[in-house]
Formats: sequence, structure tokens, C-alpha cells
Amino acid sequence: MRTTSHFYSIFFTVFFFIFLASHSQEEKLEVNKDRLTVQLKKLSSFGINKGGGNDRVAFSDYDIEARAYLTSYLEALGLQVKVDAAGNLIAKREGKKNSLSPIAFGSHIDAVPNGGHYDGDVGVMGAIEVLETLIENNIQTMHPLELIIFSNEEGAIFGSRALAGKIDEATLDVQTASGYTNGEGIARIGGNPDKVMEVKRSSEELHAFLELHIEQGNVLHKNNLDIGVVEGIVGLKWWDVEITGLTNHAGTTPMNDRKDALIAGAQFVLAVNEIITQAEGAQVGTVGRIEAFPGAPNVIPGKVVTSLEIRDLSSEKIALMYKQIEARAHKIGKMTQTTFKFTPIDATAEPALTDVRIQEIIRQNAIDFNYSHKTLPSGAGHDAQDMALITPTGMIFVPSVDGISHAPEEYSTPEAIAKGATILLQSILDIDNLDFK
Repeated sequence: MRTTSHFYSIFFTVFFFIFLASHSQEEKLEVNKDRLTVQLKKLSSFGINKGGGNDRVAFSDYDIEARAYLTSYLEALGLQVKVDAAGNLIAKREGKKNSLSPIAFGSHIDAVPNGGHYDGDVGVMGAIEVLETLIENNIQTMHPLELIIFSNEEGAIFGSRALAGKIDEATLDVQTASGYTNGEGIARIGGNPDKVMEVKRSSEELHAFLELHIEQGNVLHKNNLDIGVVEGIVGLKWWDVEITGLTNHAGTTPMNDRKDALIAGAQFVLAVNEIITQAEGAQVGTVGRIEAFPGAPNVIPGKVVTSLEIRDLSSEKIALMYKQIEARAHKIGKMTQTTFKFTPIDATAEPALTDVRIQEIIRQNAIDFNYSHKTLPSGAGHDAQDMALITPTGMIFVPSVDGISHAPEEYSTPEAIAKGATILLQSILDIDNLDFK
């Protein structure tokens, strides 16, 4: 995406002019905002709690009820609906040329406990609205279309990882917020744990994938922008950080004779913020937990266990930031007479860049509709990051009011959602006319 090679420049220039030449100048279709708003509200009824939050966690009864409702709705539109072995709900519409690989699009409907009603839901209901708009306007694409409602996205992502071939038998035993394991859960929603490995798809089986989603951040809303053109989903790495000093009596040990692990920990937290903030780029670093031992008011902490997380679109940038933080930590250790030990945690994700050609399609459609837009990374994980491993992938963001997400206060306006769904619709039509292979 950021390469400056001569070959790449020629390739992208040729692609862009072919795209412009094929870009239809006729009046553009828009989705039905009112219908989409009603459908989003209907979906929210499955799992809404007394406080207004969303308890539709993956594999719960609420999840099953919502999927049954959507299945009936999609079948009423004349679509072929099935559940694959990983519990993904897939609705297919035939194309004019069914020998072509399908264009897939969608998101998830499961939520974090007491979550919001827009994360995932906007992408699913927006995708259904796209299909309904095409059907009522008698528009049939050349490629078949596949709406995918992925299983258990909020539980560390399951359905899309199964399609990408990134799960194993151990994944089935992971406990989820519903109380069921992934294996038990997908069986509850119509999947088959014994055949889940068979759902893996190759690059030849899909033409492209698109995901519409709320931003879950405040860049678009704060800057009064309509559309986010997602350049990629950031990678992340976690470490446990153990700081060892010397436990001692708080009343009898002079300040200049202490080996206080918590003092070192406090300096470490500030150092992470300083190093990450001063470097150019959109990387983020977080110390999200810290615990001092033995944890008594009258005892100097002899040990601190804390954490480190770094996210960026570049694995190389993550590695560079880590090296700088590690070096600073050892300097802090020397000054405070403590030692630092970093242990990687197996909870990492590699960066997933979206396809530059699809980025340009989304961007051009935003321009055509006179929607303000910005290219930006996604700091949160999505199904798209796994789909990007097997097919050209794009993501469309719409603003989250005040950047709130994973909370009952999560909200995106009907106007913003309709704009995103309209861009999804037009981008699918453009992708239908292009050969990505």
C-alpha cells in the first residue's frame, strides 16, 4: 500500500484509469434509509436489557432467536440460506454468471455483554438492505452475492477465522461469554463441530469481501466526516511485564535505600505513553493492568506484574516500538535498582491491509455522492482481517457518535448508516465489473 516502486506506481495508475472508465455515469442507487432504520431497531429487540444494552452474546438464546428471524427474512427475499459447519449464516443470491466466484459481504450480530446495538449490526442490516435494494430494482450482478453473518466475532472471532483456516481443535474448547464452548455454541446455532475444519475457503472461491462497520472511534464524528476508507486492521502484540525489586518494611526503610517495584512500574507506564506518542504514525500503546505485591499499605512492593499492548498497521513498527520500550524499561530498572522481564502473551494478531483497489473504489464512490471521507486504520479487530487472508478485502466505516462502542450508549445516526450502506451497494456493483485476479 505504501510502496513507491516504479512497477507498483504503473500498476495502480493503470488500474485507476480502468476503474474510472468503467465507473458508470448513470444515476446512482441509494438504499432505503427508513427501512434500514426499522430493521436495525427490530434486530436490537433480540437481547435488549432493562438498561438499554445488548445481551445478545454469541450462542445465547437471544443470538439463536435473532438468527432465526434473519433467516426467515432472507428466505422471504428469495435468497438461498444455509448455516455452514462453523455456524456462519450465509445467504446467497445467484448472479448472471454463476460460474464466477461470489462477492461476499457482511459482519456479525453477536455483542459483548451489555454492549451496544450498532457494532456488527450495522454491517449485517446494511448488507441485507443492499440485497433488498438490488432485488426491488431488478438488478442482478454478474457474480453471485453472499451475505455472511459470522459466528462469535466478539468472542475472539471464530466464524471468519474458520473460513480463513485459522482455527484448530483447541479453538473449539475455548469458553465463551454465553457459558458454552465454541464447539458447543456452533452446534446450538446449526453448525457442526466435527466438520468445522472443512469450511476453510481458498482464494479462488471468493471474488472479494466487503464489511460495513461503525468506526468504534471518534475520528469521523469529531471531524464531521461521512465515510472512513479503511486502509487496514492493525496488528497487536501483548506482553506480561514483571518488575522485581525488594519487599521491605515501609516504616524502617529510608526512601533512598528502597528497591520499589511500583515506583519502577509507574515510570514504565509513563515511558510507554511518551515513546508511543512521540513517534510518527498512528500506533497506539497501552498498559491496561498493574498489580503490586504483596499489596499491603505498610510494605514496599517487591514485585509488580503489569502488561503492555502495542497496535499498528506495520509489524515492523510494532517491533521497533517494543525495542524502544524494552530499552527504556531496563534504564528505569537500573535507576530504581529493579529488574524488568518481558514475556510475550499468545494473544497476537498480525496486521491485515485492505486491498488498495477496493480502497479506491470506496473513495471514488464517496466522492460521487459528495460524502466527506478520510482514509484511516481500524484500531479494533474485525472479521475483515481474516477474510483479507483469502480474498481482496475492503472496509467502510461510518461515524460512531462521540466514539463510544461496546456500551449501551453506542450510537450512529440513521443518516450516517444509510450513507455507509449506499457506499457498500455501489462498491459491490463496481467490484462486480472488475477482475481482481
